[in-house]
Amino acid sequence: MAENRRYLCIDLKSFYASVECVERGLDPMTTNLVVADPERSEKTICLAVSPSMKAQGVKNRCRVFEIPKNVEYIMAPPRMQKYIDYAAYIYGVYLQYISKDDIFVYSIDEVFMDVTCYLDTYKCTARELAVKLMGKVLEGVGVRAACGIGTNLYLAKIALDITAKKSPDFIGYLDEEIYRKTLWDHKPLTDFWRIGKGIAKHLAKYGIYTMKQIANTDEDFLYREFGIDAELLIDHAWGREPVTIAHIKAYKPKTNSISSGQVLMRDYSFDEGKLIVREMMDLLCLDLVDKELVTNSVTIYVGYSNALKADPAKGTAFLERETNSDSIILPAVVKVYEQIVDRNKPVRRISISCNNLQGEQHGPQQLSLFEEDCWEDEKLERDNKKQKAVIELKKRFGKNAIIRGMNLEEASTTIERNQQIGGHKSGE
Repeated sequence: MAENRRYLCIDLKSFYASVECVERGLDPMTTNLVVADPERSEKTICLAVSPSMKAQGVKNRCRVFEIPKNVEYIMAPPRMQKYIDYAAYIYGVYLQYISKDDIFVYSIDEVFMDVTCYLDTYKCTARELAVKLMGKVLEGVGVRAACGIGTNLYLAKIALDITAKKSPDFIGYLDEEIYRKTLWDHKPLTDFWRIGKGIAKHLAKYGIYTMKQIANTDEDFLYREFGIDAELLIDHAWGREPVTIAHIKAYKPKTNSISSGQVLMRDYSFDEGKLIVREMMDLLCLDLVDKELVTNSVTIYVGYSNALKADPAKGTAFLERETNSDSIILPAVVKVYEQIVDRNKPVRRISISCNNLQGEQHGPQQLSLFEEDCWEDEKLERDNKKQKAVIELKKRFGKNAIIRGMNLEEASTTIERNQQIGGHKSGE
């Protein structure tokens, strides 16, 4: 029975900011600290703000200039590798009590756990187990956690996001009955997992502002308005969630892709944007070779300067063969860039996706009997060996141990990005 299951959703409170406080010997709950790069402008986003900053009304993920001038605080440059190391240690703490098969890592600072089968083993309730795990994390690294407990994954998440915040022990509990009794009339709808501003605005057009109203709305109407997504809305309005951690672990996507994206620090010209596309595609080709994957198409998305409020450019390069060779992919992608991007509009955002990935040995390869094509195959094999040599050097001596001439151009971002994790400084 679903009602007999118990899930935990554990979140590390203001994780990056808490780590920076701990590293300085400060209490994260009483120290005013924001994690943001001081070398960037005041428009840069704070990756995290400490709980005491939140208590003063400073919102998480705010921009530096939005912090009230009367609030004194420490600005800590991001150290992504440090946060990864802390997260790995904390995951190790969880593994001392819960099997990896029953843990789903949702993000660097948040996990779901199915603890149903562990409660009899440890002779405790779900709340007692949550207290123990949170205590072990605090004892081990000095970072406080919050926890939602629910009879399904959705309710555990909502218990964390809404209920635990108001609890003195940072633990909340929901089953379907409590959910409907206490949160059916909760506003705003955007407090609920998977309801963003767009969906909330769409519902508001029809006078729908609460989960109770969604639950009582004609289902056919919701399907007409939201398509298949209505099924999720309806289930969540009633507090239902059929998906389990076992389902998530067993899921196999029909298609795979890898992607890369960046927001540029200033407006780039057409030619500068082309350089960034070449750099990004070059690194993606190395990633494909390293993972022994090939692609048959590459999609690029180019966003213009925010001041223009112009629609982005989007196009796909369809390749003649499944490949990971930079000598084939780079020219094809650059050609698409030149075709779709307006030369007179400054570029600010670029993302690239390699689609329909397959293993290098996927399917039989048709070899050519023609001399010219045979030479091409030999050339591609040499290119592949060259790419593998570059990958080996980067792994041994660092990402910037070997670079292309284009990476030395003024508009290049590769050398700097090679020193980052997730677009932010890796730190120690």
